[in-house]
Amino acid sequence: MVEAAEKLYGPYRWGRYDLLVLPPAFPYGGMENPTLTFLTPTFIAGDKSLVGLVAHELAHSWSGNLVTNATWADSWLNEGFTSYFENRIMEAIYGPKRAAQEASLSFDDMEKALAEEGRTAPVTRLNLAKVEGVPDGGATGIIYDKGAVFLRTLERLVGREKWDAYLRSYFDRHAFQPMTSALFLADLRENLVKGDKALEEKLQLDNWVYKPGLPSNVARPDRAAFAAIDEAVAAFGKSGTAPSGFSGWTTAEKLRFLNKLPRKLPKARLNELNNRLKLNEAGNNEVLFTWLDLAVANRYDPAVPFLERFLTTQGRRKFVRPLIESLAGDAQWGRPIAVRVYRVARGSYHPITQRDLDKLNLTS
Repeated sequence: MVEAAEKLYGPYRWGRYDLLVLPPAFPYGGMENPTLTFLTPTFIAGDKSLVGLVAHELAHSWSGNLVTNATWADSWLNEGFTSYFENRIMEAIYGPKRAAQEASLSFDDMEKALAEEGRTAPVTRLNLAKVEGVPDGGATGIIYDKGAVFLRTLERLVGREKWDAYLRSYFDRHAFQPMTSALFLADLRENLVKGDKALEEKLQLDNWVYKPGLPSNVARPDRAAFAAIDEAVAAFGKSGTAPSGFSGWTTAEKLRFLNKLPRKLPKARLNELNNRLKLNEAGNNEVLFTWLDLAVANRYDPAVPFLERFLTTQGRRKFVRPLIESLAGDAQWGRPIAVRVYRVARGSYHPITQRDLDKLNLTS
């Protein structure tokens, strides 16, 4: 991954690169400290299926550590750039199909965030308003995913070769310096647009950074990336039979399948999925979380023991917060489970995670 990253955007400038897997209470996927990436143990799947997280934290050695957002209002300069760079590393190592699938999942996450927040909401801007311009501010689907889609759109509009040359020179010009949205756009105009009025109009730079929602020139994902998976979803909808090749799919393919299923399913359909695909025993925590989220939405009792084990053996906020919030919002079935779990697990969660979940009043 280091070699792939260096071929893309220049030398790794920090000397050593080490990885440290932290205890299960670590609330984030990773943290990009220079020379020493912190990682959640939930990324260890046993088959290297979640190593994209390593690519992401490594990419921060350029976008985030080498060129750093000057204020939290411009967090997208760290996370959007890094999400884009991560995808390019994955493409270099695993090929364009996997990269296209992961980019498509990212696009779906962005669309979900836009739908939840509202396409005209200020939080859907890349350059965040003051109230959102704080650590952990903004929406993940915006500063990560919309930021990456913006850069992918620029790549498609100007051509990959020209874009890569620009981005490599950007990291060289601004190495070990702070960056703002305004400075980045000025650099783009000086070193990429170069006074080309037609190109300036085509790129819609200010619309991307300072306006909510999505500009009209957005580069949409390749529809063919998940064609076979979407066919499997349709087939399951008709026959109720789970796909036979699921165990050999990539993480992105498994997530696409589960995410495209109806949010409400009868118990017989859930039994079919669980019995054939062994979802309760999934060793890939992203897949397990997505399955458990569906199980909670359907009050699926056979998943409860595995749900409780999942929530009491790790504290990654991305996983535990939405599951416990969903449980707590279901007064009859879910809340008693949430209360039981949180009383056991709270002491093993990081204070950041406790802060979010204490608001649910599960211990009173």
